[in-house]
Amino acid sequence: MSSNLSRDELKAKLNLETSRIGWHDLQTYYARGHVVRVGAELDLLDVAAELVADNKQQFEAWLQAGKVGDVPPDMAQAWYDRNAELWAVVIAPWVLVQDRDSQNLH
Repeated sequence: MSSNLSRDELKAKLNLETSRIGWHDLQTYYARGHVVRVGAELDLLDVAAELVADNKQQFEAWLQAGKVGDVPPDMAQAWYDRNAELWAVVIAPWVLVQDRDSQNLH
């Protein structure tokens, strides 16, 4: 993504690239460790914008607070069992996913 974009322009561009996807369709990415869970309390576009900006300090704070991170096996299984429809945006090689239907599955 172009670094010439303002934060608002970047979020608008990311918004156009965000969609719902079934968990079954993400299995390959999950198996490779490329899926990042974003907690429902965060704005998916804000998280994606910080990833594009390589804001390590913010990501570390979110990781420590449990607001972003890997998808735990029990959550992955629950999503698989119901083929959860998740909001997703790709910031290669990562796929950021957010489950807005279930506030706390783990």
